[in-house]
Amino acid sequence: MEIRHLKYFLILADELSFVKASEKLFISQPPLSRQIKELEDELGARLFDRNSKKVELTEAGKYFKQEVTLLLDNLDRVKLKTQKIGNNISGEFRIAYISSTFSGDIAELIKFLSSKYPFVNFSLYEVPTARQISDLEQGKLDLGIIRAPLKSPKIATHLWFRDSFSVVFNKQLVQLDTEEDIEKLKEEIFVFFNKDYAPHYYELLLEICAGYGFVPKVVHESNNISSIIQLVKNGLGSSIVPTNILKSHNYSELGFIELKKGNLFTDVLIATPKDDDSEIAKAAIGFLLR
Repeated sequence: MEIRHLKYFLILADELSFVKASEKLFISQPPLSRQIKELEDELGARLFDRNSKKVELTEAGKYFKQEVTLLLDNLDRVKLKTQKIGNNISGEFRIAYISSTFSGDIAELIKFLSSKYPFVNFSLYEVPTARQISDLEQGKLDLGIIRAPLKSPKIATHLWFRDSFSVVFNKQLVQLDTEEDIEKLKEEIFVFFNKDYAPHYYELLLEICAGYGFVPKVVHESNNISSIIQLVKNGLGSSIVPTNILKSHNYSELGFIELKKGNLFTDVLIATPKDDDSEIAKAAIGFLLR
């Protein structure tokens, strides 16, 4: 059994059409049929039910697809890690962050690592939490900066810092002086992170508003903290953001009031693939936790 047999099988299992699968593989149908037949003969099991009208996976085929997908994903991870070990401390080191955590600290981290490892190309990406978790599990990222919760046996985490929440508003349009004034926002428009982009974070913001006795009127959504801040700055609504945002988005038009009621916090985590003994990752974690 060769890897190409498995890859051909997966393409056909996805397309369920010899015509479409052969076009995607840039081969004609007879060789594809022959490869699939060889695979079925070696396994001693029929993977597809096929006739002139349709192609379907058998129960054996469904199970085989699930296991082969995991196998090839793991093979990619092994390949990436082998390349990384072979490169030692040269090559590429990939760091991801979510937009609400980008700060001068991350810029200083890249500066520190570039100085310490001058032959390494440090790549920085803004990536949502769900995708970061997937990429870390597959070894496609070397270090991630995300918000809790993170539940994966394949990822190791360190608490970077715990952040409170603050309401942010346009001072020219909204008059708030103390935390007790927050209930005045119950009739105001809110700008939130997109629910599909950050579902846990979105629910947490709803919980905060409920603690102040209202359901927010969410009209605008974004998947980027800078966009949210700009919308608030331009008078298109108010928002609730991590307090740490004030460091990098301190505009004269904006007012911030920290929300202490309910004692709700958000944990920012440094995440790496579990059992990864990368010298660079250890140096990065040490720098951020200093």
